[in-house]
Amino acid sequence: MVSKQSRQEIRVKKHNRMRNHLNGTTERPRLAVFRSNNHMYAQIIDDTVGNTLVSASTLEKEVKAELEKTNNVDAAAYLGTVIAKRALEKGIKTVVFDRGGFIYQGKVAALADAAREAGLEF
Repeated sequence: MVSKQSRQEIRVKKHNRMRNHLNGTTERPRLAVFRSNNHMYAQIIDDTVGNTLVSASTLEKEVKAELEKTNNVDAAAYLGTVIAKRALEKGIKTVVFDRGGFIYQGKVAALADAAREAGLEF
């Protein structure tokens, strides 16, 4: 009998492999993205200390008020601009992009492109 891994298990394995190469420093923290079926979350993390410097998600009232739905490409793009603005306010200009094991298309790509347009470099 063939046993097949679930998509979630495969994504977690990809993410663990990527984390061996990606590391956020104080000068260049890591922009980590997670998406669930209903929401998206983005954090800028300094891995040397283990602190989250900036975070944004579609669960927040200010962000949710601007959106029709919280689980589409438009919501992801808006979240990208929000996280970039908050990062620039804290003085963070360059980051390492961590797609969290998700395929770089659709929502993840929209978030990344919007963050780049709003001023983050990666």
